[in-house]
Amino acid sequence: MISKPDILNASILIVDDKDVNVRLLEQMLSDAGYTHTTSTMDPYEVCALYRQNRYDLILLDLQMPGMDGFQVLEGLKAIEPEGYLPVLVITAQPGHKLQALQAGAKDFVSKPFDLVEVQTRIHNMLEVRLLYKELENYNKQLEQTVAERTAELRESEARFRRLTELASDWYWEQDENGRFTKVYGPALEMLGITVDALLGDEYKGSNKEARWDEADYAVFKANIAARRPFLDFVYSRVRSDGSRQYLMVSGEPMFDSSGRFTGYRGIGKDVTESMHDKQNS
Repeated sequence: MISKPDILNASILIVDDKDVNVRLLEQMLSDAGYTHTTSTMDPYEVCALYRQNRYDLILLDLQMPGMDGFQVLEGLKAIEPEGYLPVLVITAQPGHKLQALQAGAKDFVSKPFDLVEVQTRIHNMLEVRLLYKELENYNKQLEQTVAERTAELRESEARFRRLTELASDWYWEQDENGRFTKVYGPALEMLGITVDALLGDEYKGSNKEARWDEADYAVFKANIAARRPFLDFVYSRVRSDGSRQYLMVSGEPMFDSSGRFTGYRGIGKDVTESMHDKQNS
């Protein structure tokens, strides 16, 4: 919520070509406790002053020689084409009220002044203006936080990928239906294994003559069906040249925040050489 001190500390610009009106408004604002009031009798200065100070409220007289209040509104709208234009117009012409609102003003007061009405409208407009600025600042902070978190997530993912590539030959993820959604690692092409053949149907591999060991594959499929995690599970296949290849995978099931199973993720590596060494020792 906007506090009373926030409202009284808001910046206000008075624009009127008559000195008596400027002094009357300045005195009224001072008596009400407002502490940051500026005035000008030159309408040509308004846009430059607003660019420099971004006032929380502009009290704008509509009938001024040389450049009237409607022209000032046009200049201000060019500065804030999408933003909130904090203008309260002052007019002695009843027909100008609707025209001013259509031109971008947010409210109006009539001459001669009813001081209580003027004070009330100023207070209400400043409360809305400060709430708008507070929301605008919050949105900017939120956008910055989202950008920072996104950058952190990308950096974390890149770091995770580098560490995974150092620790294994490939990283994989599957959805709840067993379809691969993410696989990366430079070893896949060297092993001659397609994505679908890694942990899926053994007959989907690019090398149709290669066959997985049925016993190993049955154990692996049982783990997946039961949604159990598995660590360093070794299984093998016979390649087309008759040699046996050993692959070691680790994986864990994934669940969303509601506990629904969403798939598997894990890592894998070719351990053929180490298995042959073990068998020959």
